[in-house]
Amino acid sequence: MVPTLVAALFAAPLWFMVVGSLRPAGLPPPRSLEVLPPEPTLDAYARLPELIPLFRYLANSALVVALAVPVTVLAASLTGFGIRLLGPVARRRVVLGLLVVLLVPVTAVWATRFELFRLLGVVDTYLPLLAPALLAVSPFLVLLYAWSFGGVPESQLEAARLEGARWLSVWRRVALPQVRPTTLAVAVLAFTYHWANFIDPLLYLHSGDRYTYALGLQFLRLLNPTDWPLLMAGCVVAALPCVLVFLLAQRILLNDDPLAALRSGGRR
Repeated sequence: MVPTLVAALFAAPLWFMVVGSLRPAGLPPPRSLEVLPPEPTLDAYARLPELIPLFRYLANSALVVALAVPVTVLAASLTGFGIRLLGPVARRRVVLGLLVVLLVPVTAVWATRFELFRLLGVVDTYLPLLAPALLAVSPFLVLLYAWSFGGVPESQLEAARLEGARWLSVWRRVALPQVRPTTLAVAVLAFTYHWANFIDPLLYLHSGDRYTYALGLQFLRLLNPTDWPLLMAGCVVAALPCVLVFLLAQRILLNDDPLAALRSGGRR
């Protein structure tokens, strides 16, 4: 009962966002609770491509996500495994250092990062958007992997080393398969971060044909700030990929065979 109530609490804003997008064009937000609009219509979704290059923005965001998510998972898992191999004292120091870095506000490094990318000549490219992936996006993801790898028995690591396996092979064949739920969680969090990233595209992208959808959604708000159904339709399009990725990851996690879950999902 409690999980259902919590799920309903978090799903309610998504539902009312969908309901708001189905209202006729130009109508203000409802003054009272509205489960469904009196005359639902998909007109707002039809008008989206007319105001902004919707599919180009979506394709640009998909390209950034497709490149950044695997790099994020790779960087976070390798760094977390490296922390797992440290001695107790060194491990505590590294974890403490990561916690300190985690407390540093992102706004404190915006100017420095922009100047660095400007000197490198990569402004108005996707490289600044992909750069956070090389640092695992956030120390939190590294700490998540470090904590998960801590559950891998030391005897397994030592046995693999005695068999002649190198540390990369131990990471790939022994440690990583045992932390699959963490990998799924990190992948979902990385997807959400890169898909919804607004500040980096705003700072580094100048050419309209390179804009991501998060930036395009802001332009949609500036073009027509009073068209509530249109803005809600744009938000639904932005939220839908994140919801689908979360549901897919949950299904894979609850299934003993992740490939079987994907195959069954494809058949349906």
